[in-house]
Amino acid sequence: MNNSQTEPRVKRETKNTIKVEFDRTPFWQRMKAKFITKNFLTKVIWTIFRYVILIGISYVILFPFFTKISSSFMGPEDFVDATVKLIPKNFTLETYKYIFLDNKYMQAVGNTALLSISAALLQTFVCAMIGYGLAKFKFKGNKILFLLVIFSMIIPHQTLQLSLFMKFRYFDVLGIIQLLGGGSRWFPQLNITGGVTSINLTNTYIPLALLSATGLAFKNGLYIFMMRQFYRGVPNELEESAYIDGSGIFKTFIKIILPLSIPMMITIFLFAFSWQWTDTFYTSLFFTRTSMVLMKNVIAIPESLKEGMTKYAAGQSMYQAAIRNTCGLMIIAPLVVIYLFCQRYLIQGIERSGMTAD
Repeated sequence: MNNSQTEPRVKRETKNTIKVEFDRTPFWQRMKAKFITKNFLTKVIWTIFRYVILIGISYVILFPFFTKISSSFMGPEDFVDATVKLIPKNFTLETYKYIFLDNKYMQAVGNTALLSISAALLQTFVCAMIGYGLAKFKFKGNKILFLLVIFSMIIPHQTLQLSLFMKFRYFDVLGIIQLLGGGSRWFPQLNITGGVTSINLTNTYIPLALLSATGLAFKNGLYIFMMRQFYRGVPNELEESAYIDGSGIFKTFIKIILPLSIPMMITIFLFAFSWQWTDTFYTSLFFTRTSMVLMKNVIAIPESLKEGMTKYAAGQSMYQAAIRNTCGLMIIAPLVVIYLFCQRYLIQGIERSGMTAD
């Protein structure tokens, strides 16, 4: 018992003695003993190397944005001045002003926001339902359907361009309109091709709404895959307990499964909204009239800025590139604002996506 009482005292006395002797040593010897060690030098070298790599990668990624932002404030005379690099000598906001006015920026924002929000909401809910069905229900053809979902992620959309356009330009599901005696009789409010056999759905939101509602729109295969992987991580006991309480499949999905998947659905919504916002493939395919102003129409040289191009012809190509870059910056600006407010939900949804192998 005496030994057990003296051991802690000896250890404390030894530590105090070492500390007193260390404090009595000269300052430079203490620094040398503390910092000039192999472990410390290894940590310092690794930290410096890591920061150099991060700064280099950040420079490569961010420098093009800095040049585009800087050139957006330059006047046409700056592009013929060899001394101007990043800082404009003739600071101006005319590029932004005429993109707002001549290119109808705010009208494009309103139309594209309506289209993107509608498509994103439809895609989010439909992909959640499809992903839940593929993850939780075993039926014949389940794996074949999932392979088709993966196949829709691989096939280039350009290969479907002509067939998609013809389907919605001369829309008639299974020949029903022709069978009922002509589209003009049953759908007088729509644009009937030839007045007889089909409906022209181009230059409307209907094609994108139908593609979104059926899970066939752009990137929907990826969204279904993400939701399926997420639902595979949801315990089956939650559904079983709901079935015991008398809930049906749809009620269980709405009241129990959907609240659990809100972070994942927010991620899907943000992805769908962002891709639809910057889409040029479907909008160019289905919206052929210039009266429908979308974000794809913003990327154009404003008429009010063409005078500066003719006056400074030597820098015309660079000035045009700067204007188009400014249009691109204005297009992605709303997405940057949305990301700043929703990045927490986006990261949380990606972490919960359950991207694991079967």
